[in-house]
Amino acid sequence: MYDCRRFFIDGEWVSPAGRRESLVINPATEQPVGQILLGTAEDVDAAVKAARAAFGTYSQTTREERIALFERIVKVYEANIERLAQAVSDEMGAPMTLAVQAQAGSGFRHLSTALTILKDFEFEERLGTTLIAREPIGVCGLITPWNWPLNQISCKVAPALAVGCTVVLKPSEVAPVTAHIFAEILAEAGVPKGVFNLVDGDGPGVGEAISRHPDIDMVSFTGSTRAGVLVAKAAADTVKRVSQELGGKSANIILEDADIAASVAHGVNWMMTNSGQSCNAPSRMLVPADRYDEAVEVARKTAEQLNVGDPKAPGVTTGPVANKLQFERVQTLIAKGIEEGAKPVTGGVGRPNGIDKGYFVKPTIFAGVDNEMAIAREEIFGPVMVLIPYKDEADAIRIANDSIYGLSGHVHSGNIENARRVASKIRTGMIHVNGAARDMFAPFGGYKQSGNGREWGREGFKEFLETKAMMGYFT
Repeated sequence: MYDCRRFFIDGEWVSPAGRRESLVINPATEQPVGQILLGTAEDVDAAVKAARAAFGTYSQTTREERIALFERIVKVYEANIERLAQAVSDEMGAPMTLAVQAQAGSGFRHLSTALTILKDFEFEERLGTTLIAREPIGVCGLITPWNWPLNQISCKVAPALAVGCTVVLKPSEVAPVTAHIFAEILAEAGVPKGVFNLVDGDGPGVGEAISRHPDIDMVSFTGSTRAGVLVAKAAADTVKRVSQELGGKSANIILEDADIAASVAHGVNWMMTNSGQSCNAPSRMLVPADRYDEAVEVARKTAEQLNVGDPKAPGVTTGPVANKLQFERVQTLIAKGIEEGAKPVTGGVGRPNGIDKGYFVKPTIFAGVDNEMAIAREEIFGPVMVLIPYKDEADAIRIANDSIYGLSGHVHSGNIENARRVASKIRTGMIHVNGAARDMFAPFGGYKQSGNGREWGREGFKEFLETKAMMGYFT
């Protein structure tokens, strides 16, 4: 049992003011694996005061001092990857291979990327006689989700600390254990007291307090669009910067000249990674109408090859969804799809055969879908993919853009020029051309109700900086 009933504030593990306990549930077993205490506005205030006090000194550290700090952080993090992977598997059900390589591994890659960028990032530039200076924005409130806990913590904390900000982190109360280990890593690496602070809690108790706090200069939030709206409203009175990475319903366009078998199989496997619990998951696959049946059959066979089961068992590719609430939401939407007339060619409601406990969902492929159905419009956040036929390229682009979201997307074509042309017309923040992998140096974020601002890479650094123009600085 993980005991995470203390908060990390001002360089110390302290007892919180809030005493309301919350259990961390292993979604594969439905049994408690940890416990936390839910914080209050009083706890947030203590963390903000520590971060504010530390900012005066930490914001003035040199690039070389922060590089040395990040070199230590990366080294300590790497030494703890197996421990982090075990914790993320316990708290949100990731299969161990995914937990090591993608979940814990993403944190290492974000920290390493930030170190690389920090070494030559331009904090100052000359514009005639004016100096343009980019300075740390101040105290940052970071609110992170449960689906990729280490990825989201590290892609916010790393750039914030790299540019000289101080932070107050609220991890998800569903998956807080890895955040506590992350805090231990930073402490061991020698992060100065007050620079990084951690307060557990739920949205109403801690998330809202962070968003409203007058001494927090910026909030960086990742989560649902619904929650993102609440964060923005709470932050509005203090006119603080709000950066948000929200929901998605990304389209995967398989063009007529693509290798249908390879492209569809690739899309299904990408979609089902992390049990479909990724905001950028390509959950809508768009295929030519005259090859629709072929694509559906490839998708069915690919999904049925997934090995669903105990995340700790060898060879398992697909674990449970992260919690009971999400399990029930996914089941409701699968049932809604069937009610609307879509056909689950594999999967459907209920747990997979042979599994009678845990929040496991059958990998589900829906055929007979049009873009007006709920399963084509709502973010399901589970291992559920829909196949939608299109008439021609213009129709595919229209369907892809017919969404309130605009986070990510994919285009597959046998002709790179065709892929590039279509990709340029999709209204999303990211496009993967012909199965290209994620790029940790490229900006991550979306259009429309998928959020604002960008994370990852140099653009991620800029989110945590203010721009100052000093006219007459040069003579």
